[in-house]
Amino acid sequence: MAAKKQESTKVKRHECYEVKGDTAVLQKRHCPRCGPGVLMAAHKDRAACGKCGYTEFQT
Repeated sequence: MAAKKQESTKVKRHECYEVKGDTAVLQKRHCPRCGPGVLMAAHKDRAACGKCGYTEFQT
């Protein structure tokens, strides 16, 4: 039997930015602990860093 090909769950870079005019604006936040280059995942009720585990809950 052939193995099923799994889809990648990684977010592609072009999905993190929104183009406004001539500039690209970042839609996600950077992690305050890890610094620039590490983006936080946006969930329904929180924002979480996948690298260090830092979490901010939204009220």
